[in-house]
Amino acid sequence: MGQPEGIAKITWEDPQTKEKREFVLVEGATASIGRAPESDISIPERHVSRQHAVIAFRDGVFTITDLGSANGCFVNDQRITAPYPLAHGDQIRLYVPTLQFSAVVTEEEEATARKTGTIIVPAMGAGRPKLTATNGPHEGSEFILMEDVITVGRTTTDANWDISLQDRAVSRPHCRISKKNEIWSLMDLGSANGTVLNGNPVGAQPIPLKDGDVVKIGESTLMFRLAK
Repeated sequence: MGQPEGIAKITWEDPQTKEKREFVLVEGATASIGRAPESDISIPERHVSRQHAVIAFRDGVFTITDLGSANGCFVNDQRITAPYPLAHGDQIRLYVPTLQFSAVVTEEEEATARKTGTIIVPAMGAGRPKLTATNGPHEGSEFILMEDVITVGRTTTDANWDISLQDRAVSRPHCRISKKNEIWSLMDLGSANGTVLNGNPVGAQPIPLKDGDVVKIGESTLMFRLAK
């Protein structure tokens, strides 16, 4: 079986060197975008948050979701507030820097991306997944899901949650992430302010999680990432 083919690309111009950068996305890939060096697409520009947005493959299309960035994420100059499906020719603007989304990838572009390491492929999920706090009191923190059942709640003197958040809008406890039959799922635990997954409320029934999913609880935004 051959290597999976690239089906989309993100192009942007480095704000410092003016060099054109190009990233090729394979079907099923997830790409985090931000100022942080560890982002899949790192943009070292002061208006860009450390973890600004994420592009994920959902239902046959790539969608972009804001990660609670300080300055917002815009598609074709419209600020997005929920996951937004990308189409060929869309312009993504991270307040100042702009990126172009294309659904056309030539063989030469894909070969160059593989050679330079700028091809983004789906996560293998062989190791332990993690939650990255992209907004809120714990912004920048990473929580490795070391157990198959993880309870998330507000930090208190007697809290015994697997992940404790110093977030006044988070309940005690708030939600639970668990793995069953190799599938990770999210469920709400009757929290006061609710749990939101990719813009949709989560109830007491477990909802499967995918790489790049965005979870909002209280005043915190968390990104779920499978191990590469």
